[in-house]
Amino acid sequence: MLRKVLLIALAAILVLPLFVGCRRDAGPIKIGVQLPLTGDFAYEGQGMLKSIQLLVDQTNQAGGLLGRKVELFVEDDAGDPGQSSQVAQKLVDAGVIAVIGAYNSSATEPASVIYNEAGILHITPSSTATRLTEKGFKRFFRVCFLDDRQGLFAAKFMKEVLGVKKIGILHDNSTYAQGLAEHTKRYAEELGLEVAFYDAINPADKDFTPTLTRIGGAGLEAIYFTGYHAQGGLLLKQTGDLGLKIQWVMGNACNNPELIQIAGVENARGTYVTTEPLPKDVNVPEAKKYVEDFKARYGEEPASVWWMMAAEAFNVIRYAIEQTKSTDPKVLAEFLHQAENINGITGPILGWDEKGDRLGTIHVAYIINEKGEFILNPQQPSP
Repeated sequence: MLRKVLLIALAAILVLPLFVGCRRDAGPIKIGVQLPLTGDFAYEGQGMLKSIQLLVDQTNQAGGLLGRKVELFVEDDAGDPGQSSQVAQKLVDAGVIAVIGAYNSSATEPASVIYNEAGILHITPSSTATRLTEKGFKRFFRVCFLDDRQGLFAAKFMKEVLGVKKIGILHDNSTYAQGLAEHTKRYAEELGLEVAFYDAINPADKDFTPTLTRIGGAGLEAIYFTGYHAQGGLLLKQTGDLGLKIQWVMGNACNNPELIQIAGVENARGTYVTTEPLPKDVNVPEAKKYVEDFKARYGEEPASVWWMMAAEAFNVIRYAIEQTKSTDPKVLAEFLHQAENINGITGPILGWDEKGDRLGTIHVAYIINEKGEFILNPQQPSP
């Protein structure tokens, strides 16, 4: 009798870990999303979340990943660096294996420290400040491109396409905008352009008349604004209100329909924007399917490059899990550092360097036409 009891107990001990393991594996794969769902960047954040949710729902409808459903844990950081740290800790506490976000570099930077300490895979769709990947974080990646490359593109565009010699640069002191301004200034001067105006605005201000008056009197042939669309729209509107003739060129944070709504079409037309290509202009099957699926789900086309980049961030996480058959952030990060030639939604992903920066760079210039549409400029600078 004793021998029988011992055999039953031993069998239970051997089977229990398998039972527990099955229960653990049957649970959802938790993915965190940190985006600005309120505040100045809410348009971008809400569209980015729609894109991620679209792909997650498609993945779950197809059976999930590794036979498990994907569950999103969404937190709103309002684009604020202070709130960002609190949001990051909430997602860590929720037990997510990976996080998509944040939108802006100022919010991504403090969050990246927390995710790194927790050992979580962290992918930003849209934070392009060069310094973010200079901290040695092995599990931090981005699917967007760096500001130093955009700065070079912008300088070449102003010289080669616009044919100007005397320019200005205006930023807003944020991590992203100041970094892009500094890179653009360096490359512009290396290319022989005169940077005759270099200054910053306070993004909390609503009246930029003093700054615009100085710009208007500086004899500039073009000025590059590296800040965000809310302030960019006001700058365009107030330029028109003041009757100033200023040739504006703006960075990729102004690639946003709300820029035109704020400025008014009459003030926005003729403005150039340097950016990654819009969804409608990415000519690969994955992009076309994403655009079609987004329109079928939400009744509108994805209007922002950052919405598509957010979808790409989830696409990369999904791909890494499928290829490694693992949800261990360490395994996923090591795989991505070695990955090459992924069929991305935003175009081919050549891979990532040791810092987590996406290899290859794609920037183009758009012009806002008389209808308030972003149209690829007929001329682009040399590669």
